[in-house]
Amino acid sequence: MRRPLLLVIFAGFLLGAVGGAAFLIFNTDMPRPRVTTTGTALIGGPFSLVGKDGKTVTDQDFRGRHMLVFFGFTHCPDICPAELQVMASALDGLGPDAEKVVPIFITLDPERDTPEAVTAYVENFGHNFVGLSGSPESIASAAKAYRVSYQKFQEENVGDNYTIDHSALAYLMGPDGEYITHIPYGTPASKMTETLGRYL
Repeated sequence: MRRPLLLVIFAGFLLGAVGGAAFLIFNTDMPRPRVTTTGTALIGGPFSLVGKDGKTVTDQDFRGRHMLVFFGFTHCPDICPAELQVMASALDGLGPDAEKVVPIFITLDPERDTPEAVTAYVENFGHNFVGLSGSPESIASAAKAYRVSYQKFQEENVGDNYTIDHSALAYLMGPDGEYITHIPYGTPASKMTETLGRYL
């Protein structure tokens, strides 16, 4: 008689446990702990590069205005000119608010892209564009700060017939120089305008 009684007690315990678990899973009225995140993205930082007329340009020169930063190179056949055109169109879409944003193009190819060459290149996309070059070390430091990956790709070991493989994101930085968000390559100009306008 004792064995069936133990089985009944065990079955009742098991049924209660299953029922309790089901209640916890399916009861949507019970409060759930909130998931919160803290901290900021480690993107951006100080840079010291060379701009128009050979002048030293640092990130501090743009305090008080947003920076829209893109890394690339002037010999880029498609991605860079396409993205700079999108940036120009997006800024046009902002109207007067475009004055709050400085579009900055930083070369990843200082070997060919002199400050003069970069300046002439960005003028094709708008008078407000800033083109920056510098020493390979200063370019590498800026790219590292913005988490930009890049690599020289050359099929032959001679001459300057090479390309630069690189990540393609436009970074929006705040008036204090802090990272706000990034905009992937391929984003339409209208969407970029919308994103920019949200933070101005």
